[in-house]
Amino acid sequence: MQSPDINTEDFQAAVDFLMNHEQVDADRVGIIGICGWGGIALNAAAIDPRIKVTVASTMYDMSRIAGNGYFDQADNEEARYQARLALAKQRTADAKSGDYALAGGVPDVLPDDAPDFVKDYYAYYKQPRGYHARSLNSNGGWAVQSNTSFLNTRFLHYIDEIRNSVLIVHGDKAHSYYMGKDAFAKLTGDNKKMITVKGASHTDLYDQLDIIPFDQIEAFIKENM
Repeated sequence: MQSPDINTEDFQAAVDFLMNHEQVDADRVGIIGICGWGGIALNAAAIDPRIKVTVASTMYDMSRIAGNGYFDQADNEEARYQARLALAKQRTADAKSGDYALAGGVPDVLPDDAPDFVKDYYAYYKQPRGYHARSLNSNGGWAVQSNTSFLNTRFLHYIDEIRNSVLIVHGDKAHSYYMGKDAFAKLTGDNKKMITVKGASHTDLYDQLDIIPFDQIEAFIKENM
């Protein structure tokens, strides 16, 4: 299951732990979110001012995807209504069966006409560099009905009110680049920064150590703690 509330709470619970740890300076706590958890990290930062620095790398706004579809192609009432009908039907079926139907992760066989971002995911989640037996994206996928709350959630609604520091890192060849750019455009204050990694796809910033701008990320965190 995925949940906008539970996943945001995961970040906040980690901050709770760190704030009370004897080896931690409670005034210098930050978070990093990658991919879908980049959007969740921004949501956490918008609600929790204890988070002094937030880094969102190759971020997804999963609430936007759930409500509008990729590239906002389903941003209309009819499309959302049909999505709600499908989710409601699935919830009834899950309650009857006592189990969650899974949406399916990255396909085992890559279709010839797969879009580039699916090819990127296949090269990561279905190959040794990113495959794991318990990875939902590598195998069965998330529960279908877990998208229910995301349809009515908007992670970025209040991020313009984040007073603490935020760094957005994104590759300009990532299919999700528009989400990073839109998030950065909404941020306010001179303690916000975006780093665009030229030529990087979405999954490149998962694990390609030679192009992830670690030095710039470290410098931003130290400067703003």
